[in-house]
Amino acid sequence: MLNALTRKSQLDHMSKFEYDLLIIGGGITGAGIALDASKRGLNVALVEMQDFSQGTSSRSTKLIHGGLRYLKQMQVNVVKETGRERAIVYENGPHVTTPEWMLLPFHKGGTFGEFTTSLGLKVYDSLAGVDKNERRNMLTKKEVIERVPNIKTDGLKGGGHYVEYKTDDARLTIEVMKKAAAYGADAVNYVKADGFLYENGIVTGISAKDMLSGDVYQIKSKAVVNASGPWVDEVRGNDVAAKQQTKKHLVHTKGVHIVFKQEDFPLTQAIYFDTKDDGRMIFAIPRAGKTYVGTTDTFYGEDKSNPTAEAEDKAYLIDAINFMFPTLNADVSMIESSWAGIRPLIQSSGSKNASDISRKDEIWHSTSGLITIAGGKLTGYRHMAEEIVDDVADYLKKHFKMNVKKVSTIDEPVSGGDVGGSVGYQNYVENISRKAPSYGLTLEEGFHLAMKYGSNVETVYQYAGITNDNHEKYELPKLLYAEVIYGMLHEMVIKPSDFFVRRSGKLYFEINDVLNYRKGVEQLLQDTLSYDDNARQQYAEELDAAIQDTKR
Repeated sequence: MLNALTRKSQLDHMSKFEYDLLIIGGGITGAGIALDASKRGLNVALVEMQDFSQGTSSRSTKLIHGGLRYLKQMQVNVVKETGRERAIVYENGPHVTTPEWMLLPFHKGGTFGEFTTSLGLKVYDSLAGVDKNERRNMLTKKEVIERVPNIKTDGLKGGGHYVEYKTDDARLTIEVMKKAAAYGADAVNYVKADGFLYENGIVTGISAKDMLSGDVYQIKSKAVVNASGPWVDEVRGNDVAAKQQTKKHLVHTKGVHIVFKQEDFPLTQAIYFDTKDDGRMIFAIPRAGKTYVGTTDTFYGEDKSNPTAEAEDKAYLIDAINFMFPTLNADVSMIESSWAGIRPLIQSSGSKNASDISRKDEIWHSTSGLITIAGGKLTGYRHMAEEIVDDVADYLKKHFKMNVKKVSTIDEPVSGGDVGGSVGYQNYVENISRKAPSYGLTLEEGFHLAMKYGSNVETVYQYAGITNDNHEKYELPKLLYAEVIYGMLHEMVIKPSDFFVRRSGKLYFEINDVLNYRKGVEQLLQDTLSYDDNARQQYAEELDAAIQDTKR
């Protein structure tokens, strides 16, 4: 269990135990590795120097998609693998992944024409193994306009209609992490791998610094995997052998998304469309009463821990919007919030355009025994994890004569995913929602919680039912109070930003809730977790900065 109240004792335990596998990095890749390895019966530890998913894994386009653009680049195997993986992700976690019909309009002179759109989507459906009821259909110009009335009509010829999958990337990560913890993995946030431990030149663990207390621990493990995303090269830099052996390194690109109120950008149909000048394509997606648009793709060499949407990023997206939706007259002042994320990509020779660099993952081995996973995509996290753990199993067999069983996570629901799969999900939500009034919640609130937490929702209901009006003490709605308590006890929420940014996404899509309830949440966290006023002030300032970054 990812319990913030027992975090300190968990760290004490981790420093006294030798693990089979230690993972550096608590994004979706690290979480996936932890789940795969712990299901195989390995003793697993994971450390993350920030909050879980605070880096790339909470800053994506929030789509589990099959990589249609890779078909254009003739990367057939990539389309086949990611297309099939997205169906697995959906089936194992329908509460964090939702089918989303996407419109791909084609205009005269655009990236796609009628023939290429029809053929491309048909091949896409075949490669990805798309279910019959989700296969593409072609739309006339009139049908496109009916779905997206404010689309550019000049040169419009029609469109393709196909299914992608919308996700909450940060919640997907935490649900995978929670499932790994259910199998026995010890995962802790805000712990930095400061250096490696060695015996005879072989990595045997890490020196770990608790970023909250300043305490330093030694965590020992037979195998160590570096899954630190944008920080892969920095972690490898602490291992002399890895630094000397591998000439490849990461290059970082930045992706920015901007969010509008629905009244400023009315959209009920997700759309994937051409930009005006550079031939890139971007998404506009309705979500939670808002519309968000992205992404950019530019080289980035600044602070990886805090990328932000700069004026030129926003201007690029505004220009793209006004090109495809000329009647909107979109303006930077209409942007309600934004986020920026870093993509850690493997440097390839001759790639001058950020969008041309491969998103493929690679595994690097050091003579010290350190295993590094670099690159990759959100959609392919499960398959990447399987490949890494296969390598770990080989390493453990060779050096420790351990026989690690081969298991599959293809049919392994993530935490909250025990809802009867995608077929039974809606029935589950409707039935479980009826219990909400008995815990002092409305049916609508129960439905909202069930959609978000899946089969974990009854635990959240119980926290709502036993508040004894404590929520009023903190001037919080009962629903929000229950979510914060659940976040602390089951998702290792420590700071206000952990909850408002990554466990709930409110900073991006419900900013008023952040502004209205932050003081109550800050007090509730401090009272429950017993940290001092200095820590509370620091965490409040971090939330202030996050708010400013998203609104700058």
